[in-house]
Amino acid sequence: MAKKNPKNLERRAKVEQLRQQQARQEKRRSYLILGVCVVIVAGLLAAALVPYLRDRAKEQELAGTSVAKIGVSEAAADCGEIITKKTDGKQTHIPDPTPITYADAPPSFGAHRPQSASFERNFYTAADRPEVAELVHNLEHGYVIAWYDDTLAEDQDQLDQLKAIADKYQDANTRFIAAPWTGADGKAFPQGKHLALTRWSADAKEPGNQDKQRGNWQYCGQASGAVISDFVAKWPNAESPEPGIM
Repeated sequence: MAKKNPKNLERRAKVEQLRQQQARQEKRRSYLILGVCVVIVAGLLAAALVPYLRDRAKEQELAGTSVAKIGVSEAAADCGEIITKKTDGKQTHIPDPTPITYADAPPSFGAHRPQSASFERNFYTAADRPEVAELVHNLEHGYVIAWYDDTLAEDQDQLDQLKAIADKYQDANTRFIAAPWTGADGKAFPQGKHLALTRWSADAKEPGNQDKQRGNWQYCGQASGAVISDFVAKWPNAESPEPGIM
């Protein structure tokens, strides 16, 4: 039997030692890469989860708050007096695509589309809002519409508060919609005002009497549940041009 060459044995031992050393390095590298990946994934999950949990907590907090306590106080809202004026007597349906223009920004009465915005929705953004003329039809049926301008739309806290207020009014007894008023819709609100409340009111005994119908506005600098709830409470649904229809 041939004797094993000591040099070959030594060489094999070194090779095996190098192989084991390389295997250990590869294992450490794999663990390091895995650790980095875990940290990255955890960071991405946290980045997505933390804002979500924060928003959910805010929604739950607002959901448990009365309308009057949502948003800024009446004093901080910087609202003007309620403006009231006689309507133009144009309580007519004008089908699309005939254009309808309004003298007021935003309108609280006037000609409008035959269809109205759905009662199922009480908050809209610029991406999904119906045509202004459809919302005017809602005004005819006793809705209060809170129109917010581009400035308020960029303030996420105020937008969340306005949505929370709108959610409070999602029932069969109160007709309320919050919707954007954009630069494409008409002239801007008065300087410093970013929210406009509108209501088309009528005499409860003679709702169809246009001589007794009025348009009502209140412009505010910020969203205030206290101001909005007071404005909504001023006119029961019976004081609408068409109170029983919707």
